[in-house]
Amino acid sequence: MDPPAQAAPPRPSLPARLALAAADIKIAHSIFALPFAVLGAFMARPEGSSWQRFAGQLAIVVACMVLARTWAMLVNRLADREIDAANPRTQRRVIASGRLSARDGLLVALACAAGFIACAALFWVFFANFWPLALSVPVLVWIAFYSFTKRFTALCHVFLGGALAASPLAAAIAIDPGFIGASAALWLLAGMVLLWVAGFDVIYALQDVEFDRSTGLHSVPARLGPSGAIWVSRLLHAGAFALLCLAARAEPRFGPVFGIAVAAVGVLLVIEHLVLAKRGKAGLDMAFFTINGIVSCVLGAAGVVDLAWL
Repeated sequence: MDPPAQAAPPRPSLPARLALAAADIKIAHSIFALPFAVLGAFMARPEGSSWQRFAGQLAIVVACMVLARTWAMLVNRLADREIDAANPRTQRRVIASGRLSARDGLLVALACAAGFIACAALFWVFFANFWPLALSVPVLVWIAFYSFTKRFTALCHVFLGGALAASPLAAAIAIDPGFIGASAALWLLAGMVLLWVAGFDVIYALQDVEFDRSTGLHSVPARLGPSGAIWVSRLLHAGAFALLCLAARAEPRFGPVFGIAVAAVGVLLVIEHLVLAKRGKAGLDMAFFTINGIVSCVLGAAGVVDLAWL
């Protein structure tokens, strides 16, 4: 006699599914891009404009950032679910492990995309700025594209940097579309974010060198090996620091607080690579998450302090 078929486990409740998605994509890691979006918004705020108006704009910028990042990360988890399931390091991710179905992940991702577009439309409704809505879909496509690049190029880290570098540019467009064409400092800051993120993503990819090589995935560590990848990361971070110094000089409203923050970032980047050199993969959590989170917060806060005092 055949044993009775086991009943399928009950589908998690909606709050439980949302909690699974949020825990897996680590919403707290929005800290890498959010301070730069806020800084870009403060840079673009017209002199003498109402702080009440700006507060409303800034609230929408923050909402857009969280929704856009959640969309991008869920696309990543969906696109990579088979790859993640085969990788011992990532096989416990909720979609790869089956704890959250691909259908549910897609529904949450689409809801975030719709929410992002709706928030972008608020700039048109309340502030007569059509550009955020017009650019909302291209932005969603751009920040999701990174998830597919490791299938064909070792420059995937640069594409991730480009996705996060859009944050200060997009925020500035939301506040004052004309500012983006008038500020060299804003573009230098975006370039700094691109190189900085690419540099620490190269470090992060050190965890998967052998897996990437065995599965034909592309990354700088897979192409050059750990030693070569670490040197690439150092060069990218040196370039990021140089662009940051140029941004500080190009924006006359940045004062001594931002200058001190720039110096602190230089020290933090050196510490990051010293930790990696001394501890290897054991130091990745500190080098990747902790130090880079401090970098973004220090720069964002210092820039806002200088700009808000004007």
